[in-house]
Amino acid sequence: MRKFIWTLFGVFTTCFVPVAAFAAEGATSGAGGIALGAGLAVGLAGLGCGIGQGLTAGNTTAGIARNPGAAGAMFTNFILGMVLIESIAIYGLVIGLLLQGKI
Repeated sequence: MRKFIWTLFGVFTTCFVPVAAFAAEGATSGAGGIALGAGLAVGLAGLGCGIGQGLTAGNTTAGIARNPGAAGAMFTNFILGMVLIESIAIYGLVIGLLLQGKI
């Protein structure tokens, strides 16, 4: 539990200490918040999709190991699930690019 708390503290420190730099006097642009939002959009979308793809692949592999006869039906659902999970990561990338004004 102690290691988890220190890891959480490190993550929050890494995310929110740079925000203080954008709050300096004379900084009238809101580009720092937009960049932070774009980074969080891409990063969290990638993190969630990585976890989802890992769980999907692991559970499909375990299911095929238990019942090899159902591999064909499982494989079709596996590919469809992976495509839908990956589209979420692409949506996160598009949102990040829209926030940056690149699109």
